Amino acid sequence: MQPLPIPNPISLDEVMKITDLSVLEDHSILEGLAAFINQMILQNFERLVQLLYRIDVSEYKIKHLLQEHPKENAGIIIATLIVDRLKKRQETLKSFNQFDDADCNEERW
Repeated sequence: MQPLPIPNPISLDEVMKITDLSVLEDHSILEGLAAFINQMILQNFERLVQLLYRIDVSEYKIKHLLQEHPKENAGIIIATLIVDRLKKRQETLKSFNQFDDADCNEERW
């Protein structure tokens, strides 16, 4: 039995630049982000916490899911929460852009 290949880490900054929501669904993106997160857990945990705070990932959700699934890959759990948060952020931005487009005929201050 051959070992599973280790995915290439994808930094959080790279993932945050993705604007196409369907790309965020790609499993290789999730695995790459998880590899990056696992590296950060081992090498620079404080920086990881800062990044998670910056993108507003719920600390409560992270703790709860990690406690609920102690044998799961922490990187995958956290990466999934990050991707979910980024999707919500992009959906919110899209809804604001639609609102702005609807008001394009009105005079702006």
